[in-house]
Amino acid sequence: MNNSSGARISFIGGGNMARALIGGLLRQGTAPQQLRVGEPQTAARAALEREFAVAASADNATAIDGADVVVLAVKPQLVTQVLGNLRPHWRSSAPLLLSIVAGVRIADLALLCPPLPIVRAMPNRPALVGAGVTALYGGIDVSAALRPLAERVAAAAGRFLWLRAESELDIATALSGSGPAYFFLLAEHLAQAGIALGLEPATATLLATETLHGSGVLAHGTPTLAEQRAAVTSRGGTTQAALDYLEAGGFDALIGGALRAAATRSAELAQLAGNGARSSGSA
Repeated sequence: MNNSSGARISFIGGGNMARALIGGLLRQGTAPQQLRVGEPQTAARAALEREFAVAASADNATAIDGADVVVLAVKPQLVTQVLGNLRPHWRSSAPLLLSIVAGVRIADLALLCPPLPIVRAMPNRPALVGAGVTALYGGIDVSAALRPLAERVAAAAGRFLWLRAESELDIATALSGSGPAYFFLLAEHLAQAGIALGLEPATATLLATETLHGSGVLAHGTPTLAEQRAAVTSRGGTTQAALDYLEAGGFDALIGGALRAAATRSAELAQLAGNGARSSGSA
């Protein structure tokens, strides 16, 4: 189906990220009848049906029957079992598989569910409030006509972009997937430093939290990040004193090292997941 607005979209897994995408799709005008979810937990199925008016089934094969897009939204350790159980179904249906499972490569997914076109996506936690950004990468079987299907789902979480190589997903994971934790950590330390200097804890936390939020809003403005920073920084002023201290302490090298550590770990986890998929695929 080339008309992405009328696409039938099924989710395997009804957790937080799937719920965020479902809610976003509905807000964008997708009819509840276009969405189905495979979810093993009774309470979760009832909540999905109650809150979103979408059909939820305990049987994944039933949930994905007739789908144009299947969003794989399960924990990495469940991928082999879930896709293995659906292997007979793929012979009669060939939807686009959009995997939001961290660290499982396209080649390893393809071993478990041939011969589907596959797109990997790395959304981040702000997707839960519709303010996320999703990095996408499509396998060689993903044609230009199929890309709008993946984009429609990704847009439900916020902004999206296509990467040039699958290996860039490890970097995207380090930068935007894990990124919210870095900003939260900085805000935590800002609050703690304010408390140490004499502010009441509630006051310091409010100042740090609202500054984090407001800075994020400003970052969407026209100027570049460097220009936004310069606009806050007066020569010889308080901000310049703080930035000079951070630079002298190797702040840039510390951030660079943190991203390298996260990207390296992402690649390591992908290798481990691939080993499991290849063992299952050859069985």
